[in-house]
Amino acid sequence: MILADLGADVLRVDRREPAAAAKQVPVGVLDRGRRTLALDLKDPAAITVLRRLVLAADVFVEGFRPGVTERLGIGPDDLQAINPRLVYARMTGWGQDGPFAPRAGHDINYIAIAGALEPIGRPDSPPTPPLNLVGDFGGGGMLMALGILAALHERHGSGKGQVVDAAMVDGAALLMSMVHGLHAQGAWRDERAGNMFDGSAAYYDSYETADGKFVALGAVEPQFFAELLDRLGLDGEGLPSHLDPAGWPVLKARLAEVFRTRTRDEWSQIFFDSDACLSPVLTPWEAADHPANRARGTFIDVGGIRQPAPAPRFSRTPAAHPAPVDDGGRDVAAALRSWGFAADEAERLIAASTVG
Repeated sequence: MILADLGADVLRVDRREPAAAAKQVPVGVLDRGRRTLALDLKDPAAITVLRRLVLAADVFVEGFRPGVTERLGIGPDDLQAINPRLVYARMTGWGQDGPFAPRAGHDINYIAIAGALEPIGRPDSPPTPPLNLVGDFGGGGMLMALGILAALHERHGSGKGQVVDAAMVDGAALLMSMVHGLHAQGAWRDERAGNMFDGSAAYYDSYETADGKFVALGAVEPQFFAELLDRLGLDGEGLPSHLDPAGWPVLKARLAEVFRTRTRDEWSQIFFDSDACLSPVLTPWEAADHPANRARGTFIDVGGIRQPAPAPRFSRTPAAHPAPVDDGGRDVAAALRSWGFAADEAERLIAASTVG
């Protein structure tokens, strides 16, 4: 989706199901901006089609377990032999090698062994899964997109493609770099409490409001925390220093008491023009209506679904408005033609059920 948002012509190859088992592929936000066709990769004729597509490709992305594409005859050596400039990107959880490489897993498993899950959550509860943002999307897809772009940039000088091995464990571990630095300095406690950004600090946490909703507070710097106390009417109460962990329980209890006196939206208005670093905690469906997001156009409508807009933004080559996948996305003949097949070839392949 990210590569399509940034202007790539993306063609997804789906699994070709027998007619009796064929079903509509679910269409969602992640499918936007790409076309699709279906191949049975155990059919030599279908492999021939795929290899033809690769001749026109800059990048090939696969997400199978290690060794599967090699057995199908479409591994890196196979495809780079016919297109030496091809960037071959491989997405897995565990990586292409190591003792776990052939095993199944999900985001929670990858971030667990990367050390990214254990620090998240309250000290009196099990670690809290951060949705599947850290492994699947941040340490996985986002890092793979970065690797692909780096390989394409390197290709300008070398003229050669290469393999990008993107493992979610590696990416999730990389996202924890700051924590490793703090730990090496003695500034990070091992237990899930007492650290700046894990919800233990009174100045960096979420607080319940009068209507049962929440506000998020990030008043780390002294001048921002001073403004917080001023707007809350707590300036001069003699509260503990917000930078002293020993005083956090007392400070947090007092802040919690005050925040429960108004609704989330009332606090949002009070702090709207403030540097106290306080924000309403919005649901994903409320976020698009926040004034800051409306002003930026952070959310857009694509195919009747409100969803995040392409990011980042470019001054000279702004991203086009994404097209939903079903906006021509199932026109297989058109997809084949745009990737170098003659019109009669495309029709023959479709008629023979080689391509669906």
